[in-house]
Amino acid sequence: MSEIITQIKEEIISAIDKDQLVLPTLPEVALQVREAASDEDIDIKKLSDVITNDAALSARIIKVANSPLLRASREIEDLKMAVGRLGIDYTANLATGLAMEQMFQATSDIIDEKLRDVWSRSTEVAGISHVLTRHYTKLKPDQATLAGLVHKIGVLPVLTYAEDNRKLLKDISLLDQLIDAAHPEIGKKILEKWEFPEVLKLVPEEHLHFDRVVDNVDYADVVMVANLQSYIGSGHPLTQMDWTPISAFTRLGLSPEVNTHEVEDLSEDMEAAMALLQ
Repeated sequence: MSEIITQIKEEIISAIDKDQLVLPTLPEVALQVREAASDEDIDIKKLSDVITNDAALSARIIKVANSPLLRASREIEDLKMAVGRLGIDYTANLATGLAMEQMFQATSDIIDEKLRDVWSRSTEVAGISHVLTRHYTKLKPDQATLAGLVHKIGVLPVLTYAEDNRKLLKDISLLDQLIDAAHPEIGKKILEKWEFPEVLKLVPEEHLHFDRVVDNVDYADVVMVANLQSYIGSGHPLTQMDWTPISAFTRLGLSPEVNTHEVEDLSEDMEAAMALLQ
């Protein structure tokens, strides 16, 4: 890491620690849904009542419940039926992920392009994570989807900093290096602020630790493999690595040589999973 990148990264972390650079907050509807879902007495009707205040979110959750991916036996016609089909936890995680798209807005064209790229990458990784989890693990697909959506959430404060320090916008290469260097640590800080589960808080940092060794497959493993898979065919530096030593593949029971987009049993589900987030 170059000296200037290290210096700017330390400035951003210091600004966050001193509350001089405010970390992003979840959209109000996501906060309300997560708070409601944490109530031990919550039921389908109560959660539906919270979500129904956001018509667009309600429609998207009904769409998800009717997705071929979930193979509903009959068409879901209203939000209450959708929440009943998905369950409380799945609905809360899905609502959080869908609502997060509101956060990826910008005032300048350069930042807007970066945010669109991050959201597009995040939705692709989230879709792959969902399918990998369903087919290869006993983890929760909804948690894996959310893990994929937040794995680069730390980019947001970096771009906020760049907007306030516009010299960075004149050197896109430097900005990209800064994003790569800073977003994992900042992402963890954001998820801590949001009080996400421990299994998700470690994802922004751990999904890039290719030499990590843990006892059992976890969401960081899933996102790591999904992220690598998302770059296949792109010429990205990660595709030039030797994936064979990466033990996350072993924990998933997936060969590093496999392109999940080309596996017949997975490709259709992959497309359906990504469509859920569009």
